[in-house]
Amino acid sequence: FDFCTADDAESPVENLGQVVFGERIRPSLYNISFLKDIPCARVCQKTYHLDRKEDVEKLANLKKGMLMNYQHHWIVDNMPVTWCYLVEGNQQFCSTGFPMGCYVNSAQQPKDACVMNTAFSKRDTFYLFNHVDIKIMYHSGEDESWGVGFRDKGGRIVRVKVRPRSIKHQDEKNCGNDLLPMDIPNKLDPKDVITINYTYSVSFIKDNSVKWSSRWDYILESMPHTNIQWFSILNALVIVLFLTGMVAMILLRTLHKDIARYNQSESVDDAQEEFGWKLVHGDVFRPPRKGMLLAVLLGSGVQVFFMALITLFFACLGFLSPANRGALMTCAMVLYVCLGTPAGYVSARMYKAFGGIKWKSNVLLTSILCPGCVFILFFVMNLMFWAKGSSAATPFTTLLALLSLWFGISLPLTFVGAYFGFKKRTIEHPVRTNQIPRQIPEQSIYTQPIPGIIMGGILPFGCIFIQLFFILNSIW
Repeated sequence: FDFCTADDAESPVENLGQVVFGERIRPSLYNISFLKDIPCARVCQKTYHLDRKEDVEKLANLKKGMLMNYQHHWIVDNMPVTWCYLVEGNQQFCSTGFPMGCYVNSAQQPKDACVMNTAFSKRDTFYLFNHVDIKIMYHSGEDESWGVGFRDKGGRIVRVKVRPRSIKHQDEKNCGNDLLPMDIPNKLDPKDVITINYTYSVSFIKDNSVKWSSRWDYILESMPHTNIQWFSILNALVIVLFLTGMVAMILLRTLHKDIARYNQSESVDDAQEEFGWKLVHGDVFRPPRKGMLLAVLLGSGVQVFFMALITLFFACLGFLSPANRGALMTCAMVLYVCLGTPAGYVSARMYKAFGGIKWKSNVLLTSILCPGCVFILFFVMNLMFWAKGSSAATPFTTLLALLSLWFGISLPLTFVGAYFGFKKRTIEHPVRTNQIPRQIPEQSIYTQPIPGIIMGGILPFGCIFIQLFFILNSIW
């Protein structure tokens, strides 16, 4: 998009998490001094001669971006700039990005961002937001210990809001409300010349109600879907724990004595009186046909579980706050790489319990299968980003760094864990396994695997799916 860019300025260095997430921070030409209000200032001017092919293509890109609701994402003092507007019922909604512009179709029905501006009345026209009113709220420090000696001289930025507008400037010093909007007709005349002035205004507002440590909270408060129903979550958790405990007690009380009796019973007469649990106790711990795959998936699951657990622990302590951009992803990836040892250990122990002997194949699959599938998907999507010239594309050097972490750290650690896992004694089962597998009788429809999985999953899913919706909404 043909906006005002600071091509010569140096961009800040991004960490691994920012690069993988596609965050590219670039400096801008907007010049802001603290506590200095700016009524109107011009950033740059763009002129398009419609008899030139390259200028027509640039305007076509701008119109495409407005039609598809592309958005600007700005940060000031590491704070995301929010755009707030009123929706139905006078409810305020805030977003961490604001649109490039808006489009009014031939039926004079505005789309997306045009709804809140009645001045956009022309049909089949694009309106470019070429002016922004920036409001910066700051804490002066009058009631804080760090503010002693600095009153009326400085402060700390706690909120940044923006109001985008479309203005056809007659005078670059005039950014008032009485000007016409900057409209770009859908049908262009080759004889026309379109001039767009990008301007901005800045106002500083003192707000001592927000503490520095809580300045990120305003993003959560402005979004309507972030209220987690704590009582419902607690209620569902208690129900799930109660049902799980009840089933576990029944199984323990019913089977504990039977297992002990079956281990002592070896007479032929007793074998003829089989019923209930005894019908299957000799086949329960028979190794599965695809024991290698099960062991590999168990090891990878342990690796992902501990990665998520430790990451959440650090996030709850505040080390991975939104102020540390990319820290969450960086921490998760580094932990996943370093937790190859428990993955190899669990996979090797389970594979040995299944009677497997191809331990090298087991270790290689544990370290390559699951991350390999994820990496292939990531690489294919990244190829699409490269083909489209997207800024979200991960550089080739970063891909090499990820491969180095994978094969240089994760793979050797998996071998170390597998070595100790195979050195341990084989897991002993509580009951003996019969040498000859028992014939499985023909099963009814509701005891087939797929119906059994569905019926067994409905109860816990019914307890948590509403709460899961709120939790995922608050996270993303």
